[in-house]
Amino acid sequence: MAPYLTLLPEEAGQREHSLREVFNGLRYIIKTGAPWRWMPNDLPPWAAVYRQAQRWLRAGCFEELAHDLRAVLRLAAGRPEEPLAAALDNSTLRSTPESGARAGYDGAKCKKGSKQHIAVDTLGHLLAAHVTPATTDDRAEVGKLAQAVQVATDENIDLAYVDQGYTGEKAAAAAREHGIELEVVKLAEAKRGFVLLPRHWVAERTFAWPRAFAV
Repeated sequence: MAPYLTLLPEEAGQREHSLREVFNGLRYIIKTGAPWRWMPNDLPPWAAVYRQAQRWLRAGCFEELAHDLRAVLRLAAGRPEEPLAAALDNSTLRSTPESGARAGYDGAKCKKGSKQHIAVDTLGHLLAAHVTPATTDDRAEVGKLAQAVQVATDENIDLAYVDQGYTGEKAAAAAREHGIELEVVKLAEAKRGFVLLPRHWVAERTFAWPRAFAV
């Protein structure tokens, strides 16, 4: 992690807190979902952690880390460094006092909050993610997600698996503008209840770490 997060030398004169401890503070917020002001006393002040987190975000540190880690894991699995296919999905998170204008009501899931849209490769490694109000139509976000995927993979994706929530020409046309064909993975009519969709489940399991997007 250190090479990606060290924006200034460790001995820089203006540094007041250990970079590792600042990163530990950020990890605490992500893991617990606690408000910034609830930072424990044995970690740096919340304001210092928040400001450094914003610097990391503006510098694209986490995107670079995710990109390189994905490449290493794919090579270790015997796959090409860049994927040819992706899976797109979304999940709605309940709102909190910090959600602000991002909160909306998702009638399909009966939740008020934010909706996170993600794209992963076929091994489940993150390619792109963004957050919208929960009222946002899933199909309306396909274009933005497709564009982000192509940027992350140097225009290497030509196929994306999606569930039936993305059915329709609007979503297909938005993806096609960025050189991606959508393949809708359908649930057999005879099946009822929760069923893992072939090819698409890798996106669903990625939602195990939703709070990371709140940073």
